[in-house]
Amino acid sequence: MTSVATKSRVGWSCRKTWRVASKNTAWCLLGCSIGDLGTIAYFQLMEIDWPVVTIMAIAVINGLLTSIILETAILSRQMGLRYAFRTAIGMSLISMVTMEAAMNLTDVFLTGGAILTWWVIPIMLVTGFITPLPYNYWRLKVLGKGCH
Repeated sequence: MTSVATKSRVGWSCRKTWRVASKNTAWCLLGCSIGDLGTIAYFQLMEIDWPVVTIMAIAVINGLLTSIILETAILSRQMGLRYAFRTAIGMSLISMVTMEAAMNLTDVFLTGGAILTWWVIPIMLVTGFITPLPYNYWRLKVLGKGCH
């Protein structure tokens, strides 16, 4: 049995754990991006002039929902639908929220609002991937918890 003190020391050089954490983070990014970027694009294309904070809040909620839906679909191939949904809901909300926050803050910082352009989307995706990755690694390494 390992103590809490032992568990708090994370070995950050395990390539296998980085690969698994990266795969999990990429799936989460895909799910979050669909809802997040789709929402921002909708408001932008429909020329709906709502406050940026409101648009971003809706984008975050939709990103979380699409991520949970995608994770449920992926997990349902490995387990029953009910358990897959419960697992997707129980996944790290911390990881998803930090991913969403990083993407949206990057957009606002670089464009001045909820504005998608050809050059900002890759930067948003990279920051959305990198931000939760160390936490997802830690979660796998210390707690043994992943989503796939």
